[in-house]
Amino acid sequence: MTNAHDHGIKGPALFLAQFLDDRPPFNDLDSITRWAASLGYRGVQMPTVDPRLIDLELAAESQDYCDELNGRCAEAGVAISELSTHLQGQLVAVHPAFDELFDGFAPAHLHGRPDARRHWAEEQLKLAARASRRLGLRAHGTFSGALLWPYFYPWPQRPSGLIEEGFAELARRWRPILDVFDEQGVDLCFEIHPGEDLHDGATFERFLEAVDDHPRAKILFDPSHMVLQQLDYLGFIDRYHERIGMFHVKDAEFTPSARSGVYGGYQGWVDRPGRFRSLGDGQVDFKGIFSRLTQYGYDGWAVLEWECCLKDAAQGAAEGAPFIAQHLIQRADKAFDDFADTGSDPGRNRRLLGLGDPS
Repeated sequence: MTNAHDHGIKGPALFLAQFLDDRPPFNDLDSITRWAASLGYRGVQMPTVDPRLIDLELAAESQDYCDELNGRCAEAGVAISELSTHLQGQLVAVHPAFDELFDGFAPAHLHGRPDARRHWAEEQLKLAARASRRLGLRAHGTFSGALLWPYFYPWPQRPSGLIEEGFAELARRWRPILDVFDEQGVDLCFEIHPGEDLHDGATFERFLEAVDDHPRAKILFDPSHMVLQQLDYLGFIDRYHERIGMFHVKDAEFTPSARSGVYGGYQGWVDRPGRFRSLGDGQVDFKGIFSRLTQYGYDGWAVLEWECCLKDAAQGAAEGAPFIAQHLIQRADKAFDDFADTGSDPGRNRRLLGLGDPS
């Protein structure tokens, strides 16, 4: 199931990660997909760490299971837009300063065992590649992880070669995973996100160079993270559109003051100058984004990721589907002035240029 614009952006879709809960209808696949469909969503982006939604290992090995999974979603009224391994991708590269904090992203038996945790994460990504192919998906979303994040600001002065070595190691870890995704015919889309070594265009370019422009290394475009960094997110699309393989529709605002700016002053989300908001409540120019993505031929899904510090999740989800639907663009199949076309005549063209008829 897709939107009516088969050759344009698909949607609306909903990332389920923020809505899973022990309470119905958010506590199992059939209920949450029916709920999403009832709000007007046509797709769901599925996190892969919660067995209530998917058994990732089984999905990687069993076509029957994947066919059943697709069938259950279709019966509810949605399609699977993409799978997500954001939490597992984070664990592919963890600086020791964050070991204890990120242990919570892995099974309990891996806590305090960073090497084993990393191996588990890498295998999870490879399973996700095979599962995505069996589900008929062409893109997958994840995080890059971070070895260098403690050094993002150059004070004290960074030692020569530190950044280069960090990206070389990041490439060594991700290249085998990228190769598996290539074998499966699926793009691996890294969400450009603070806290990741791939957090802006410059860092993505460093990574791309380190993996020799790997054809499956793509971008999950989320403008909210660019607002909080004060990046030109429309110019980002102009520059990197060939590498954009996924799209999170998420709003944000940035209102700096004399007291606090981009770094946020260690304040909670409500009090930070940079805040995530529900769709339409922030500063993101979504008309500009959808126009540019349409211009460059993006035909993947537009997926709501709800993360708002003020509005309730249920309200944000209910408002999100019609918001995205209103921004979808059915690409024109002819030029607006075709009615005035006078045809092609090489001789006339030369005469109009004062060159005379061709000899």
